[in-house]
Amino acid sequence: MRNPLRRRWLLAILVSLQIAVLAGMAISNAAVGWYGQQITLKTAPVDPRDLFYGDYVVLRYEISSLDASMWTGAGQPSSKDMVYVKLRRSADEGEIYEAVAVSPERPDTAENEAVLRGQVRYAGGQEIQIRYGLERYYVPEGTGRAIEEERVNLQAHVRIAPWGQARIMELILP
Repeated sequence: MRNPLRRRWLLAILVSLQIAVLAGMAISNAAVGWYGQQITLKTAPVDPRDLFYGDYVVLRYEISSLDASMWTGAGQPSSKDMVYVKLRRSADEGEIYEAVAVSPERPDTAENEAVLRGQVRYAGGQEIQIRYGLERYYVPEGTGRAIEEERVNLQAHVRIAPWGQARIMELILP
């Protein structure tokens, strides 16, 4: 015969583990807002509607397409490689951060610098295209079209946690 007390303990442990994983995911996402370094990036949005989720904008960042000369790793990056993009506050544009290097390992940073983790979409010729997981931002219902029309000078405030996870905090219209 099987021990019913043992089965209850196993069930309780399994349920507790599931709850812990879900709570960890929620806390990890919230912790980006609590502990993350805030930076500002220039964007250019497209496509403002999703039938299931409502209005959103797809964002393309100036740091999404980088010159291959910024690569600091050995060899060449390839599609789907995880990379780290070192950003530095622009001397010309105040709060805007610009890419200064791309590497396969997390680089050290100084004051006014940040590191954003991304995945290579394409690397060839003189260009490296990177996806950061910040390309879709949901906006209040009915505002997607207005944001799409403001394609120029749109900025995103992004928080980057020390462990590399990033989250868009808000979009700034000019």
